Amino acid sequence: MTERIMPAGPSDGPSDGDRPPAVRLALDPVTWKEISHLLVNLPASIIGFVYVVTMLATGAGLAVTVVGLPLLAAGLRGSRQLGKLERGRARRLLGLRIDEPSPLPVRRTGFFGWLWSSLKDPVGWRAVLYDLIRLPWGIATFTITLVSLFVLWPVLPFIARGLTNVDRAMVRGLLSPSDELERRIAELESDRGVVVDTAAADLRRIERDLHDGAQARLVNLAMGLGLAKEKLLEDPDAAASMVDEAHGEVKLALQELRDLARGIHPAVLTDRGLDAALSSIASRCTVPVKVTTELETRPAPAIEGIAYFTVSELLQNVSKHSGARSASVDVWRTDDRLLIQVRDDGRGGAGVDGGTGMAGLADRLGAVDGLFVVDSPVGGPTVITAELPWRDRRNEPAR
Repeated sequence: MTERIMPAGPSDGPSDGDRPPAVRLALDPVTWKEISHLLVNLPASIIGFVYVVTMLATGAGLAVTVVGLPLLAAGLRGSRQLGKLERGRARRLLGLRIDEPSPLPVRRTGFFGWLWSSLKDPVGWRAVLYDLIRLPWGIATFTITLVSLFVLWPVLPFIARGLTNVDRAMVRGLLSPSDELERRIAELESDRGVVVDTAAADLRRIERDLHDGAQARLVNLAMGLGLAKEKLLEDPDAAASMVDEAHGEVKLALQELRDLARGIHPAVLTDRGLDAALSSIASRCTVPVKVTTELETRPAPAIEGIAYFTVSELLQNVSKHSGARSASVDVWRTDDRLLIQVRDDGRGGAGVDGGTGMAGLADRLGAVDGLFVVDSPVGGPTVITAELPWRDRRNEPAR
């Protein structure tokens, strides 16, 4: 096969080797992503606008019937999903890094709980507003970008950047979480689960202690007294011996019940406050403990209880695991926070993942907006700081 090379005539343009590279190759990938976002704005805004208008019109029009509000609630949940898609598009094409709003709380109050949480959802309503104002903006950005591709190519990167900056502002303003509020709601939802699990574990522990401890002793006591009653006339000495054994069982059962009650909420804490209650804990520790409490008033009972059990758990760790010769407990108030610091001169190496119950303490404090910090280098000393919100007793609801 022969190849024919035609000479260029006077009206022909330059050859391929003489042509400059296409201008489009000068655009970086970021600019192309922005252009793609602007071109997709029109179909995305049409879909969102049609959905929102249909949902609002149907829900509002049928509000007088039993199906209107449920339809509106379902529509708002759908708007949430459209907002999620728009955030994903902004992440992929605009490089916008924003957090997802907190999910709607899972309510166990049936249909009306679901309905109310959906209708008052701020994330869904902001997504509705976003889709309503996006249609004219989507038409404008699509038109300007399309014209610029063929007419204003040299300044297209600047046009794309300016238009997408407006898009970024709209997504941040209407589709991002409401500052710290929604993030805090998500944290509290998680913390509520921790509290529920902890309370359930405590109830199981109390039930087990009652069943295996005091209840078993009381059953043996009843059986022993029954046998003593039968032998009272025929063998008084044996009956007296059985009564003496029963008396010992009563003492042990009472001691176990006192220990169990102390584990629920000690009377000394209710009657005399943290100073006396922490001194009582320190007196049972196997190493000398110095307690310093600087509190002019008392916090709420719930906060006192958490502080008491935190120190109790930490001093048990000192006794069992630290190898310390001395320890100290300091409690004071700073502004609206209750501070607790437990020190020991033991071997150190403690941590929240060390299997000594500290992870549970950190979860309990976190559930009430508290902090738990462990500073325990190998070789010691160990300094553990717990911080709790100060809540005044007079603000607690009456019981």
